[in-house]
Amino acid sequence: MTAVRNVAIAGSGVAAMATAIQLAKSGVDVDLFERKTGLTTVGSGISLQGNALRVFDALGVWEDIRAAGFPFEGLNLRAPGPGAPIVAELPDVKTGGPDYPAAMGMPRSDLARILHRHAEQAGAHVHFDSEVTGVIQGGGGVEVLLNNASAGTYDLLIGADGVHSAVRGLVGIETEPTPTGMGIWRAFVSRPAEVERTELYYGGPVFIAGYTPTGDGTMYAFLVEKAQDRQGISAEDATRIMLDESRAYGGPWNSIRDDLAAGAAANYTWFTQHLVPAPWNRGNVVIIGDAAHSCPPTIAQGAAQGLEDALVLTELLVTRDTLDQQLWDDFHARRLPRASAVVEASVQLGQWQLDGVRDADVPGLMFSVARQMAEPA
Repeated sequence: MTAVRNVAIAGSGVAAMATAIQLAKSGVDVDLFERKTGLTTVGSGISLQGNALRVFDALGVWEDIRAAGFPFEGLNLRAPGPGAPIVAELPDVKTGGPDYPAAMGMPRSDLARILHRHAEQAGAHVHFDSEVTGVIQGGGGVEVLLNNASAGTYDLLIGADGVHSAVRGLVGIETEPTPTGMGIWRAFVSRPAEVERTELYYGGPVFIAGYTPTGDGTMYAFLVEKAQDRQGISAEDATRIMLDESRAYGGPWNSIRDDLAAGAAANYTWFTQHLVPAPWNRGNVVIIGDAAHSCPPTIAQGAAQGLEDALVLTELLVTRDTLDQQLWDDFHARRLPRASAVVEASVQLGQWQLDGVRDADVPGLMFSVARQMAEPA
């Protein structure tokens, strides 16, 4: 017996697909609705910490994820300048435990395809070009409106529809993401053989320059700057700006610039932050993942926290008999403290850079959160 028999999920990101996989595997009838016309991703690559890899194993997708990505251990810090010397080689806390790499990178498009395939194999029904435009609660269920027409009544609607969640607004949750004051350029480029782990450069014309390997011959590069209005610029100008802002950084950045000069696409987004206070549910509707919390990727925990939301929620839904207040209390008790710790630490790390604080204990804060994440959610 499960607490739900049929569930609607809004969104198609990692939290949405993870939820669909787990519920469908347990015999729940799952309809996943995505407003876009197909699988599309924003950005280039994604960094996944060990606690995210642990969730992938619980989903039954870890072998496919590992084969498509680039696992690694540790973190290098390099100095700006022509030689880009490595100034520190830092170990990572293995947040997933000893059975998993400390971290890995992979193309976002590959991750999306793998999760989508497993969701459908588990029995979930994935519907594209289907925007959730209304919810009507009553009688112990929720009627979901798609493109302003009824799609039927479900025991539960899960809003895993991202930072700009429609479901969040439809149920009257007023918390919204706010800019942190930083913006990031990203580009998908070739990987020089010397890059075997994430490397970061602090200082120079931007706050952080870095890159993460995503495969045998690929990586994604990024530059974190003070947030600027970059709307409306052409693709050519975006690539030129990223190329120009990277000129203070040597080492593997020389190869990155060659790719940018050859036309590698650059995209730009602002960092945001928000944390919806408990409860994340309103009756038979709940939000998870980026809909419930967002933060700068300064400790690369965004995807992991969405995956943990999905795993904890589905565990409760398939092991309880009733969708009652005790279930929601247990969900919030397990998720709010961890999500809050990640949001607060991620924002603090960025704020120290914005404020020019030079004596901040950055490693101490990062390792403190990592140790907390090493305990299963």
